[in-house]
Amino acid sequence: MPALMIFAAGFGTRMRPLTDDRPKPLVQVGGRTLLDRALDIGIQAGAAPVVVNTHYLGAQVADHLAGRDVAISPEPDLILDTGGGLRRALPMLGAGPVMTLNPDVVWSGPNVLSALQAAWDGDRMDALLALVPVARATARKGAGDFAMDQAGRISRQGDHVYAGAQIIRTDALHDIPDPVFSLNLLWDRMIADGRAFGMVHPGGWCDVGYPEAIPMAEALLDA
Repeated sequence: MPALMIFAAGFGTRMRPLTDDRPKPLVQVGGRTLLDRALDIGIQAGAAPVVVNTHYLGAQVADHLAGRDVAISPEPDLILDTGGGLRRALPMLGAGPVMTLNPDVVWSGPNVLSALQAAWDGDRMDALLALVPVARATARKGAGDFAMDQAGRISRQGDHVYAGAQIIRTDALHDIPDPVFSLNLLWDRMIADGRAFGMVHPGGWCDVGYPEAIPMAEALLDA
């Protein structure tokens, strides 16, 4: 079964004042925390082990997860960003490609992690990113992140948004000397090698990055 990393260490600055007293993954949408919704996706997709990293108000996340079969990767001194955070968690995640999930989004339609597993081709791919067209990216602010060719390979700038879920090889994480770095560094290398691909999520998607997005996310879930 594939391992899953859920990124839960950020400050949630855009979600203030809701994050003044809680980490963003514990903000509720439709009566459930964003973290629980992300865990549901992982469990339904058969992910194991599941690792959650923490920093800002990390004790609240650890308490929320107490008694569950979820490992915690604490970052007590410094937020390591997605790349550094994933590298720190590798001893718990194990070797091989891993799935990652951002909890600050809400999905409808097929299970995105199951779809990524079904579409993964390790002979051709070092990364497979879930994407949504900008036109269907509810509550998204800003332009798209990637373009995708007919073979599914991605390149920078285009009309697709990274949806916050992927499968990625982790070997190259050890080649980066900096303790704090984004997975964008790996993506750029994989794009240059022609081994970064995209998969368009056919269902609904909402970026729950700021308080005004919560009712939009709840409307998507109720649709």
